[in-house]
Amino acid sequence: MNREDFPILSQTVHKQPLVYLDNAATSQKPQVVLDAIQEAYTRWNSNIHRGTHYLSQEATRRHEQARQRVADFIHAASAKEIIFTKGTTDAINMLAFSFGEAFVGPGDEIVVSALEHHSNIVPWQMLCERKRATLRVIPLREDLTLDMEAYEQLLTPRTRLVSIAHVSNVLGTRQAIEEIIHMAHEQYIPVCIDAAQSVPHIPVDVQALDCDFLAFSAHKMYGPTGVGVLYGKQTWLDRMPPSQGGGEMIQHVRWEGTTYNALPYKFEAGTPNYIGSYATSVAIDYISNIGMERIETEEAELARYAEQQLRQEIPGVIIYAEGQAKYGAISFTIPSIHPFDIGTLLDQQGIAVRTGHHCAEPLIDSLKVPGTVRISFGLYNTHEDIDRFIQALKKAVMMLS
Repeated sequence: MNREDFPILSQTVHKQPLVYLDNAATSQKPQVVLDAIQEAYTRWNSNIHRGTHYLSQEATRRHEQARQRVADFIHAASAKEIIFTKGTTDAINMLAFSFGEAFVGPGDEIVVSALEHHSNIVPWQMLCERKRATLRVIPLREDLTLDMEAYEQLLTPRTRLVSIAHVSNVLGTRQAIEEIIHMAHEQYIPVCIDAAQSVPHIPVDVQALDCDFLAFSAHKMYGPTGVGVLYGKQTWLDRMPPSQGGGEMIQHVRWEGTTYNALPYKFEAGTPNYIGSYATSVAIDYISNIGMERIETEEAELARYAEQQLRQEIPGVIIYAEGQAKYGAISFTIPSIHPFDIGTLLDQQGIAVRTGHHCAEPLIDSLKVPGTVRISFGLYNTHEDIDRFIQALKKAVMMLS
């Protein structure tokens, strides 16, 4: 995998070559994606769908081709099931409002897990407050895996939706999502997958998973910021009301009332980010040409190497969910040293990592630590990056001990 495709990686930080290990927060962009954004703005920029002139027609064509490309990438049954959003957070908020308006009432229940990112907690809390419903949480076992027996007990006739992270953004662990979906569907309960941390790292097939909804962001998969996707089975989306009103999402507007557009447009109020959708399709082409299976295999091997080196080279290190397969991220702490201090000294040596609660405060609180240091991988990371990180971490620990 060609690091030279990513211009930002060739720079120095604090006079040190950059090692970027913060991919779970956002990934870097290959030159083809940067070129695509410039091409769009300089060659065919124009508002889409409503124009009859060439530029508008070309922009419309590229935007809708991007929608089909996303559908193909996650194996959706139809491009109608692909709704463009601002990101995973926006997608889950959209779902919480729209699904909640249609299907959630007083006394109903939404199920999430103790591993969730705030984006898959707060929108459901807001829905429950609005609808006088209850949020239920799947607890963790001691090994930081989900307690599936407890999950089974949480599924009741009042459960309206299960919403689960496919891969934890803190631990890097993959949940038993097929089993989670199967158990919910046995009771006719729909399931949403927060796939922000899985789509960049592993092949995802929504029809094989049989999930009802799935959300992810382009910026974590080598695409632009400000673009996300909400996938939903058409049978659900047809029954859900729009979450926002305005242009594009309407069919006819009269003072007496408004009729809504067909899927997917009834969920896309206003001018969409058609530049971003096109750049996202280019990013999808880029990673698809490498192959998602290859990305999964090589990143998993890199994670195993990083965990092994941490254990062998850093005395006293605590690696969370140690020994479990990691998909893109590893979190650790070193007793008596604050994660922020470690992150600061790593940065001075050109190593970019993330420290803190990673927008997953309930999980971090359960670990009884102020935060963790998280290293997270992209397709351009190498064993040499890990070696440099380990050497820098040794130096930081020596200075802080």
